[in-house]
Amino acid sequence: MTSQLKTVLLLALLSGIIIVLGGMLGGQSGVIFAFGLALLMNLGSYWYSDKIVLSMYHARELAPEEAPQLHQIVAELARNAGIPKPRICVVPEETPNAFATGRNPENAVVAVTEGILHLLSFEELRGVLAHEMGHIANRDILIQTIAGVMASAIVTLANIFQFTAIFGGHRNDEGGSGNPFAALILALLAPMAAGIIQMAISRSREFLADETGAQISGQPLALASALHKLAVQSGQIPMRSGNPSTEQMFIVTPMYAMGGMASLFSTHPPIEERIRRLQYMATRFHQGH
Repeated sequence: MTSQLKTVLLLALLSGIIIVLGGMLGGQSGVIFAFGLALLMNLGSYWYSDKIVLSMYHARELAPEEAPQLHQIVAELARNAGIPKPRICVVPEETPNAFATGRNPENAVVAVTEGILHLLSFEELRGVLAHEMGHIANRDILIQTIAGVMASAIVTLANIFQFTAIFGGHRNDEGGSGNPFAALILALLAPMAAGIIQMAISRSREFLADETGAQISGQPLALASALHKLAVQSGQIPMRSGNPSTEQMFIVTPMYAMGGMASLFSTHPPIEERIRRLQYMATRFHQGH
């Protein structure tokens, strides 16, 4: 419950940044515009997030006859998690990774790359799929998508604000941007703040999904082993397609070749810490039996 409350508060802060930027950009009318934009983007992400993300990664749905073992694992884990069996898609990428998307458990999709199917053992793949089931059961998939969309909106508004601060001169009275220097500083800091907030949301949810996944699968060490392999291989084989704004959806950072300041705002907690927590869970499981 604490984690859920923290997520709600962080999302509220994201909304606040958008509204502040809107007010600085256009006064009262800017606030109204920013609020409307945030609402519109939230509604769009709620209804179409899965289609947008799956299309972005050229994902293709797998029929049961194409991958019977994969469907069997997902069906078993879904029963353990008490959620409907999600659809399964494959992403034509050699980078080993996986993610879940959708607006709720009834409309969820689990996607795996071709690379992860070649890299992991049966038990390790089961652990990864259990982690994604954890995201679905904890309703993280919608939260993470909305956070990404709102962060993108903040970056867009900040870019517009930066342009008007430089070339728009002084405007006051309901028009906003009275101090071009202060406006420029805010325009630069707002995307950084959005990145930090998005990072905090994702990191807290990744730990929870690891814990839930370990409980669903009953094998925390299998997930720990998979995370180690994925971290090593993802660094060697960067993902070719996609968008950095969806980075938080994957089980490990896809290692986009972004560079610069963006690399400082990792949306995932350190792999070593995730593995350490899973190993501790394994000892507790053994002590309980």
